Amino acid sequence: MTRVLKVALLCGVAVTLASCSTVRSALPFGLGGDKEPQATASEGQRISVLEFEQQLAPSPALSGRDFFIPGPQAAVAWTQPGGNVENAPEHVIAAADFTVAWRRNVGAGSSRNQQVMAPVVADNGRVFVLDGESTVSAVDAGTGAPAWKVNVRPEGKERGGFGGGVAVGGGKVFVASGYRTMTAIDQASGAVLWTSPVDVPIHGAPTVAGNRVFVVDVENQIFAFDTTTGRQDWSFRGIPEPARIMRASSPAVVGDTVIAPFSSGEVVALRASTGQTLWSQTLSRTSRTSALSEIRDIAGRPVVSRGVVYAVGHSGVLSAMDIRSGQPKWQLPVAGVNAPLPVGDVVYVVSKNGELTVINRDNGQVYWTRDLNEGRGRKEGGFLGMFDRTVYPEWSGPLMASNRLLLVNSEGELVALDPKTGAQTATLRLGAAAYVAPAAYNGSLFVLTDKGELVSIR
Repeated sequence: MTRVLKVALLCGVAVTLASCSTVRSALPFGLGGDKEPQATASEGQRISVLEFEQQLAPSPALSGRDFFIPGPQAAVAWTQPGGNVENAPEHVIAAADFTVAWRRNVGAGSSRNQQVMAPVVADNGRVFVLDGESTVSAVDAGTGAPAWKVNVRPEGKERGGFGGGVAVGGGKVFVASGYRTMTAIDQASGAVLWTSPVDVPIHGAPTVAGNRVFVVDVENQIFAFDTTTGRQDWSFRGIPEPARIMRASSPAVVGDTVIAPFSSGEVVALRASTGQTLWSQTLSRTSRTSALSEIRDIAGRPVVSRGVVYAVGHSGVLSAMDIRSGQPKWQLPVAGVNAPLPVGDVVYVVSKNGELTVINRDNGQVYWTRDLNEGRGRKEGGFLGMFDRTVYPEWSGPLMASNRLLLVNSEGELVALDPKTGAQTATLRLGAAAYVAPAAYNGSLFVLTDKGELVSIR
């Protein structure tokens, strides 16, 4: 079974193992991919997600109409897996020259027993990455020179602690681990400040806001840890769901509200100070054409922008929800594993089938769609030329940087698109597959490849 998909159909008690209950975003060879329904939403309208085997269609009302994209802003810090606590970086200055500045091997890559999943973060002149063996590294953002390394795997534990990630705040690097630990490390020296054990592996990446760090484990519990002591302030348990996508999602935080994504398809808003439930929505539908629609994971980070929560589920619902009530403004039948990207007047989203869609953020109407995998399929497998299967790339992103829409894929490409038309404008070879969306910091773009190599693009 390739890196593309690892499905746990029955995990039972093995859900406590970090390597169990994880899947990639789609079946290999193009099997099992739902066709997205053909629909557009008028303002305030919720589109039926029970229509099948069609594609999203552009709205005639938007034909030929332009949309506003704000100019790029300097990314002087990228402290969270989603860039900031809202997971909404919008448009940043990065990779204007679109050339490789340096490459640095920062640890173990993916293999049968370990996976590179954690997004890159950066602050105070350093980039922080978590490799496939739960080693966190700090490297100089300008040169790639190593500053320190810390392995958070507990002594005596065998390899195979899937999941986790890193976040930065208050001079500390917070590391969530599939080895059932949350660890705080001094950002400057690499000294371990505290380690707090939990009962089950942590699958998601952390988000740090104020004096708390939030993270979701494999049993759909969200924990709030005190950033100074490591004490657990509170926890909330969602609906258990053993099957999940092999991506390190992370909560979003706005003020005293934390938005938690769960593999059950739930998006839950909680009081950040107490863990009190504010509202809950389930992004889920069942497809007659794909058993994988039963995997309901919110694998992409929820994003908060202008008082609206944007989230997409693997089983086929993209929703724009009011942050105060959770009431959907609009919904569209999109199945995805990447975070939506609201920028200016629109929201960009990539489906699990590799379709890039641009949506009016106010009413959910579609400007245009583009098949990123058009012309990219390759034949694989088969015997003596029989039973060949067509394999398509997996995509991660997008990120808007220096007037380009950027995505990476499992074919080892960084692809730049025109944000207004979707036309491909440039491609850069990374040297290995990339399943983690890029990060931006101080004018550079950082991509962590599946081989454990950090690439800086100037």
